[in-house]
Amino acid sequence: MKTKGILFDLYGTLIDIETDESLEEIYRSIAHYLTYHGVHLHRGNVQQSYYEIMKQQKKVRGEEYPEIDVEAIWNAFLEREGIESADKCGQLSTVLAQLYRGISRKRLQLYPGVKTILDELRSGYHLALISDAQPCFALPEIQAVGLDGYFHPIIISARYGFRKPDRRLIEKALDILQLTPAEVLYVGNDMFRDIYGASLLGIKTIFVDSNQGAKSYKDVVPDYFASRFEDVPKGVAALA
Repeated sequence: MKTKGILFDLYGTLIDIETDESLEEIYRSIAHYLTYHGVHLHRGNVQQSYYEIMKQQKKVRGEEYPEIDVEAIWNAFLEREGIESADKCGQLSTVLAQLYRGISRKRLQLYPGVKTILDELRSGYHLALISDAQPCFALPEIQAVGLDGYFHPIIISARYGFRKPDRRLIEKALDILQLTPAEVLYVGNDMFRDIYGASLLGIKTIFVDSNQGAKSYKDVVPDYFASRFEDVPKGVAALA
């Protein structure tokens, strides 16, 4: 069957990103920022409360591969601290989530050749994105590196409460594209979350050996191995 679409992972496949969420500066800065909203906490209390709420959120979801919603975590945090206005919580939770991300982020850039290759591929295929991510992070970062407009749909795990390799994320993309597993290829950098996840639906896969992601998982073997992203068109040609 003719290949009509290509599904891409985002981080570690298209975007080279590095974050460090252990930085004390994250929680110190957020604690200081919160004083302007009447919340006075030590950075250690901010960190402890954040992770307590995160743990509880995962437990309540009851998924095999649960995904967190960072804006909901900060909403719960603010309500715990007595900020109960729905409008104010919603706006402030997004600010806190993006502040957290911005301080923890050390690098954000495209891998070599990404835009050139996507320009080449989108002339012949529908391009979709499936990412374990948060909308308040991923959408601005997609725009920041110049990838807005390349993908439809963009499936982001935080919107659903579960993450890859849960096959439902890919199924949602296929449903929107109105394509079958036999009509798409999947491109990703993580042998478990991407390649194994796509294989559950019988989708042909291209593994990109980047500086991130799991390099192996049990007996999973991709249909094409790309030593760098610039080799992806060769994989598409071989499999399509």
